[in-house]
Amino acid sequence: MKLFLDTANVEEIKQATDWGVISGVTTNPSLAAKENEDFSKILPAICNLVDGPISAEVISMDYEGMVKEARELAGVHKNVAIKIPVMPEGLKAVKTLSAEGIRVNVTLVFSVNQALLAARAGAAFISPFLGRIDDIGQTGVALVRDIVDMIDLHELDAEVIAASIRHPEHVPGVALAGSHIATVPFKVLEQMFKHPLTDQGIEKFLEDWKKAQASN
Repeated sequence: MKLFLDTANVEEIKQATDWGVISGVTTNPSLAAKENEDFSKILPAICNLVDGPISAEVISMDYEGMVKEARELAGVHKNVAIKIPVMPEGLKAVKTLSAEGIRVNVTLVFSVNQALLAARAGAAFISPFLGRIDDIGQTGVALVRDIVDMIDLHELDAEVIAASIRHPEHVPGVALAGSHIATVPFKVLEQMFKHPLTDQGIEKFLEDWKKAQASN
């Protein structure tokens, strides 16, 4: 399973790429709004840092507007994928864009039905939001597993991006569910490194080394 970083913060992306663990980036209007810079400047900067899919979302809600925005965003860099919400106008745009060779990440997916429609329209990526599913008392990891199973069973040409990751335990959950990608916030990525036994082990190794040097 590949890891994407879910952020529009260039400094976070720089740090994560230095760690060598991310294969792409996902952004959305909410994440972009947190940054004190125009997104037209942020997107090229991200593209220069990450050699992998970078999702940029349209804000139009009509077919013509979505297609126009998508073409402009895709023109920024070959790695840009377009995020479009799963809705009739959106999937109409997905069909057009995928026929033009523009990869689309269909977002805000909350059911297998929506994932099936997205795949049939030509989505390259499908993003189920497991954290928000958990919020309403259902199981987000189970939804990811069902979507992956459906795609595999019918040999559909789309990758699943497990999105709305809230905590580190979501990551192994979706990995074992077969998700092709998990997109994680920077905080969760940092937390994935942590384990108390690792910290204790490092401390013990250093302590033993200092003792050995002192006795020589």
